[in-house]
Amino acid sequence: MKNCMLAGVGGQGTVLASKIIAQAAMKEGLSAHTAETIGMAQRGGCVVSHVRIGEDAFAPLIPKGTADVVIGFEPAEAVRCLPYLKEEGAMVVSTKAVQPVTASLSGSPYDAEGMLAFLRERVKRLILVDGEEVCRQCGSAKVLNVALLGAAAGAGVLPVTLTQIEDTIREKLPERFLSMNLKALAAGAEAVTGGRKQ
Repeated sequence: MKNCMLAGVGGQGTVLASKIIAQAAMKEGLSAHTAETIGMAQRGGCVVSHVRIGEDAFAPLIPKGTADVVIGFEPAEAVRCLPYLKEEGAMVVSTKAVQPVTASLSGSPYDAEGMLAFLRERVKRLILVDGEEVCRQCGSAKVLNVALLGAAAGAGVLPVTLTQIEDTIREKLPERFLSMNLKALAAGAEAVTGGRKQ
């Protein structure tokens, strides 16, 4: 069984990314369960998607300390989900911060670099991705979700391959979005350094 958790904020495409992983797994004949925990997602609140793949996955929610991989769409959300990661698990994180609504309302500063430093100290297999640069190369900030899937697959930490994800994207997304998303998938894969801690 493989447990994959995706954590971001509303509007980043976290749910779509989880469905792509699940569909890619099911195309290979694997059992897959998904669930989301969403907090004010449309207002920039946190969105956490759970993907459990394998015959032993009877419930959709991932218990703490059992995630094989956590994909963090931004540093603070990755930190928030750290308790779910296995000790030997991998974490793929976009370094671009998204100012949370709570920080905006309270006027308190959001220290993204502090979040990344926290992760560097605690995650044995941390893969950092310059999501902002990858999105710039692709011409849209809306492809971060697919770029992070590319990075995770490229680093070999997902239970599905880059080719399987690409095939699923071709089936799932409308034609007009295909080119940009396939470019993002490839750019995300190229952005990783073989899973070495950065």
